[in-house]
Amino acid sequence: MHDFVNTQLGWFHFITALISILSGTYILFKPKGTKLHKQVGYLYVLSMVLVCGSALGVYNITGDFGVFHILAFAGLLTLIMGLSPLLLKKINRKHKVFHLWFMYYSVLGLYAAFASELSLRIPEKPSYGIVGIASAIVFILGSIFIFWKENTWRKYFKA
Repeated sequence: MHDFVNTQLGWFHFITALISILSGTYILFKPKGTKLHKQVGYLYVLSMVLVCGSALGVYNITGDFGVFHILAFAGLLTLIMGLSPLLLKKINRKHKVFHLWFMYYSVLGLYAAFASELSLRIPEKPSYGIVGIASAIVFILGSIFIFWKENTWRKYFKA
């Protein structure tokens, strides 16, 4: 089994991931558009940039650039796509629902990464199959939640 955290970069990655999980979870379940939502959202964005950036320097799982590094880029892309509807001044209000879609999937990616990390720490030869199953479960359940919430979001952005 891998050491829990064995470098300063590992600790930085762990702490920023924890901040991302806490702030992302808050954003998912609390009212949208409030001042506190925006403040916690900025914390989430900053911590996600740091956690994805630090992930690019962690090589203790495979020893090489691998799938987790590619997923760190995917996490950054999802984050950028989630921010873009808010930053584009001329975007139609009804299209701002994409902010919620991408930000929710950003948090789901973070949850999947957490499930993957836990799966890799299973004693006796962790496998990528277990990682894939854990991530798939997170994304299936999260997608069901997102589709369930979509009508509420569309009503909010039509108002």
